[in-house]
Formats: sequence, C-alpha cells, structure tokens
Amino acid sequence: MSAASKKLDEVREVFNRFDANGDGLISSAELAGVLKALGSDSSADEISRMMEELDADRDGFINLSEFASFCKSANVAGAGSGDDGAGVRDAFDLYDKNGDGLISAAELHQVLNKLGESCSVQDCEKMIKSVDSDGDGNVSFDEFKVMMSNSKGNAA
Repeated sequence: MSAASKKLDEVREVFNRFDANGDGLISSAELAGVLKALGSDSSADEISRMMEELDADRDGFINLSEFASFCKSANVAGAGSGDDGAGVRDAFDLYDKNGDGLISAAELHQVLNKLGESCSVQDCEKMIKSVDSDGDGNVSFDEFKVMMSNSKGNAA
C-alpha cells in the first residue's frame, strides 16, 4: 500500500468516527458530538462557523472529500515553522488532559476510548514509543509537531 493510500485510509477512518449514523456525511450535530467527546465545549456559533468553513459545496454537511481537503490543509498549515499553527496546538491540547505539556499513554488511551477506539494502555504506550524521541514515555509538543509534519510528508 502506498503512503498516499495509507493516509487516505487514515482520513477515512477518522471521518467514519465523526459520521455517527454512517450516511457518508458529517452533520453539525455529529461534529458537535465528537468535539464534546474530546472535551471541547464549542458553542453553537463555533460549530456553525466550523461547518461553514468545511462545507465547500454548501449542502449543510461535510462529505469525505471536504473532510480530506480540510485534513490536508490543516497538516500543511500546522507543520510549518514559526508559531506552528494554532490547529496543531489545539489538537495537542485535546490529548494533554492535565495540561502538563505532555501526552501520556493514559491520556492518549482516555481520548481514543472516548472516540470509540478499542485499544489498551499498552497499545498507547507502543504508539507513544514510536514518536518519543527523548525516551521519557510521553509525547511533548515538539515530538507531536514532528509526528504531524511526518504525516504531512507521507501524504504527498
């Protein structure tokens, strides 16, 4: 499997998690539900703005193509130099539940389980080990940025 098709499979898997009723479209209610599961208290106005930004064909729903375009642009925007993109920081903060600047296996496990992913803490430890460059057993923001920029590079 090529890197591009692997990345598309990853995007499709995330899309399917958002698409709770399996109709191939993400509604504003489904988007709000996932954000709530991740611990975000997004207001109705914020959800509406997100939908407007992502819904390119203005049909009131986000389809897989629109979602994939967003993921690609978010990776490009977040992987550059400078302030590293607010999107990458926001994503990191969703996992860093205790706000200590590190993502532990327990925090990763908690978020993935809220998203319906069935994995063990040991699985999460393995995931972290694959990007943990300093060997402390956690993912720092710098390690997270490297991971995000590597996934962007693999999508090309």
